[in-house]
Amino acid sequence: MAISSSWITAAFLALLVLSSSLPPSAAEGDDGEAKEPDADPEAVAEPSFVITLDASNFSETVSKHDFIVVEFYAPWCGHCKKLAPEYEKAALVLSENDPPIALAKIDCNENVNKEIASKYEVRGFPTLKIFRNGGEDIQEYKGPREADGIVEYLSKQVGPASTEIKSSEDVDKVIVDKKISIVGIFPQFSGEEFETFIKVAEKLRSDYDFGHTSNAKLLPHGDETVKQPIVRLFKPFDELFVDFKDFQADAIEKFIESESMPIVTTYDNDPTNHPFLVKFFDSPNAKAMLFFNFSSDNYNTFKSKLHEVAKDYKGDNIKFLIGDLDASDMALKFFGLEKDQAPLIIIQDSKGHKYFQPNVTPEQIATWLKDYAVGGLEPYRKSESVPEVNNEPVKIVVAKSLQEIVFSSGKNVLLEFYAPWCGHCKKLAPILEEVAISFENDADVIIAKMDATKNDVPDEFAVQGYPTLYFVSASGKISQYEGNRTVEDFINFVNNNKDVISQPGSPDSVKDEL
Repeated sequence: MAISSSWITAAFLALLVLSSSLPPSAAEGDDGEAKEPDADPEAVAEPSFVITLDASNFSETVSKHDFIVVEFYAPWCGHCKKLAPEYEKAALVLSENDPPIALAKIDCNENVNKEIASKYEVRGFPTLKIFRNGGEDIQEYKGPREADGIVEYLSKQVGPASTEIKSSEDVDKVIVDKKISIVGIFPQFSGEEFETFIKVAEKLRSDYDFGHTSNAKLLPHGDETVKQPIVRLFKPFDELFVDFKDFQADAIEKFIESESMPIVTTYDNDPTNHPFLVKFFDSPNAKAMLFFNFSSDNYNTFKSKLHEVAKDYKGDNIKFLIGDLDASDMALKFFGLEKDQAPLIIIQDSKGHKYFQPNVTPEQIATWLKDYAVGGLEPYRKSESVPEVNNEPVKIVVAKSLQEIVFSSGKNVLLEFYAPWCGHCKKLAPILEEVAISFENDADVIIAKMDATKNDVPDEFAVQGYPTLYFVSASGKISQYEGNRTVEDFINFVNNNKDVISQPGSPDSVKDEL
């Protein structure tokens, strides 16, 4: 089953948000990854405080720890190389914590370890996961990627999941400015409601700070007449706090997830907004995004109008974002848009379809959203221009020409989805060219490529990494190529899977092999 391109968009934009928190890169190699400095042959290796795992010791090591963090990495990954020294520094500090906190790593590039990576649904590198209770409970690590941040984040992950609030000093530890905090108010710290609250806190502690108290008056907006028990969520936006009284675990989780996102998320250069941006792009809901210059005279008018519209659509499975052009360059490039089209509004629905309106005015926002809601808008498709000349052995496909070349040509097409910065794609390029040359006298076969960073990829193709190759037979059968990447292997694959097209004048134009 093809995976919706909305997942790719969400992951890519979340990476844009997080990239500013990564440490500065060393010199970049040709494949976009950091070059390692030349090793000193006389240098003595420093002892490592990061535990090295593999298929032989993974389960045993994890089962011995009540709390251990595992980095799933690949040696060729640039972000893994950047993380490595920070992870090592954090491991040294956390080894002296009380109790000690173990950090470990596993090389997912090794064949013997790939089954473990698959088991824990590792889809990119580096991926960090927290294993609790001997591996019984597993959570995604969603904290910083530099040493001090790792230490601070993980130090809060050990010990009780919820902090008892008995004083104003305790309040300051739990309810932190510009963060989401959840406090349970109980007449006593026992009973079904309290146990359910602690259970939820344990599950979600990687994402939020939890506290509990029997004195509501200690809290901001506190009132000793609050009817207990109750869950109060504090947030640095909108109405600042909201109460909840349903003590079913699923209901509390849904409440926290819903209320921990602003009515309108802000996309700018303020790092305190980044956690909310990640949540916005991770959301499965449709996304409406307004981009314009925050320094413009009509900033307040745009902001006010978008908030009005967002309130009208609250509960309708659509989330809203307002983005500053100064911070949104990479996002606009990802959608294939330009700054001179701003103010502009984009909607991406849950299936990955996009709708776009350039040079929008504040007064047009509500009408445009209404047109979208009733199905009155045509989807926007990001595409490069169709090349005027396309006579190289490997044909260029863009979104606008994909239907004509791949689906409607009556040809057998081997199509590569690539990224210009991808080192593996660069290595594959001469191989594909040789394959294409070998089929130059076969009118039934086309070898082609599409830049997946500049063209929307249809849902028929599940592209989660580069390069990804698909074969579309003349009769329309789609299959992903997962074989070896040699000239001979590609040629054999095409010959074994192509439909034989009859000569002109034959009763049938395509031999049906389905």
